[in-house]
Amino acid sequence: MKEFITKINHKGRVTIPAAVRNHLGIKTNNKIAFIIDSNGMVRIRVLHYPGIASLRGAAGSLNKPLSWEQIEQTAHEDHLEKQNKTDQ
Repeated sequence: MKEFITKINHKGRVTIPAAVRNHLGIKTNNKIAFIIDSNGMVRIRVLHYPGIASLRGAAGSLNKPLSWEQIEQTAHEDHLEKQNKTDQ
């Protein structure tokens, strides 16, 4: 097992060592996910979305399409809910 040590800067940013980036195949502007499992272990996964079609179904599905007014109402409700959480 290899261990690579890095530090966190004052903004909470971390430089991923080149050996780790190479091992994971991480390139500039790639996105990564941090997964915390039930045992508290943290894993890193590289997100690979080659195109917009690969995202199909990522957000779930609806039983029937929504009207534009329903979409706007849902977005408004989500915004208010988020705003209320930050105000508390």
